[in-house]
Amino acid sequence: MERPIYLNELIRKQHNGMVKVITGIRRCGKSYLLFELFCKNLKKQNVSDDHIITMAMDDIEYKEYRTPEKLYYYIKERILDDKMHYVLLDEVQLVENFEEVLNSLLRRKNVDIYVTGSNAKFLSKDIITEFRGRGDQVHVYPLSFSEFWEYYQQKHSGMVFPMHFPIPNESADINSAWQEYITYGGMPGQVVIENSQDKSNYLKNLFDETYIRDIIDRNNVRNKAELEELVDIVASDIGSLTNPLKIANTFKSEKKVSVHQETIKNFLDYFEDAFLVSKAKRYDIKGKKYINTPMKYYFTDVGLRNARLNFRQIEETHLMENVIFNELLIRGYNVDVGVVDHSYTDDNKQKKQKKIEVDFVCNQNSNRLYIQSALSIPDKTKMEQEQSSLIKIRDSFRKIIIVKEGISHYNEDGIYIMNLFDFLLNKNDVGL
Repeated sequence: MERPIYLNELIRKQHNGMVKVITGIRRCGKSYLLFELFCKNLKKQNVSDDHIITMAMDDIEYKEYRTPEKLYYYIKERILDDKMHYVLLDEVQLVENFEEVLNSLLRRKNVDIYVTGSNAKFLSKDIITEFRGRGDQVHVYPLSFSEFWEYYQQKHSGMVFPMHFPIPNESADINSAWQEYITYGGMPGQVVIENSQDKSNYLKNLFDETYIRDIIDRNNVRNKAELEELVDIVASDIGSLTNPLKIANTFKSEKKVSVHQETIKNFLDYFEDAFLVSKAKRYDIKGKKYINTPMKYYFTDVGLRNARLNFRQIEETHLMENVIFNELLIRGYNVDVGVVDHSYTDDNKQKKQKKIEVDFVCNQNSNRLYIQSALSIPDKTKMEQEQSSLIKIRDSFRKIIIVKEGISHYNEDGIYIMNLFDFLLNKNDVGL
């Protein structure tokens, strides 16, 4: 798995005078990216082995260097000359006050620093602040569908087609790959497992023994049961508008437990800080302003979400929406949920107004896209329903409905109806 998106980002950031901080949910491939792929690339650049300083701080071999002074002087002694040296540290959070070591190394002009970490503290999204403005984050996600599809082809046929290879809609292979992906997700550790039961067990254990434990340890959570109940509620309602008050009411009505809204808000923040979930805020497109609540939550990996629910809720519509959301994040978009005003006349001929939703408002620099996710559009009524909010947006940015079946085309209203696999595999289509 070459992971060119992240490797190219690391290469682009070489020698920028900052600590390259590789973040992401645990077990998504950060260490492999750094120690295997990036090291391999450095050697292609003719960097000699003695100018690449690698240390896996969770290895017993480096246990004595988990104090800042010993680590600093160990690295310093291996800086041989004025040529550039590359320092690659894995699990650096095991070093007490590791920020001091990295900030000290930054003062040397011939040192380029790359670090990963995977405990709860290091997984915090605000870790960059620890480096006083001299940290540069490279965020790694589980395998995207295009990455998974490339591996799937290798596994099943021994052949690899380019990611832009046109895939017929009737292709059994890609549909089988899609079903596997929306069931078990893209965590690299499970992708290489053959047996479905072993995949399930891997994901369940990862969720319970790694993510839940990290969140509890980092935040000193006292009521594990409430936190786990909240995980289940969020997992069951991916893509649904919610807020702490609504969730508190769910606890009261369904669980017969009273949980304060502030506690729920804190727990949701903990999930985000661990990169387990991401949220999409509501954005009033015409008013050009954010609406504080409610909002939507999506899982960083749909396989982890399914494992949490014991694979009981494999609803393709919601999982497809989650996959599209993650793909947009991978491509560097800021993603919100859009709302537009809709006027109508009710059965009593009274004029009414309501807000209707655009699944995703996607911004990247000056580029904007409006996207709806629809598993299928079998008839005219469904088409009108899906595009009604898009038609009410009067600006000139692209408006897209992504569907699983059919050929990509513009309809008579100027909406681009885009095949799901064209979207997931062809990144340059219509600016995506």
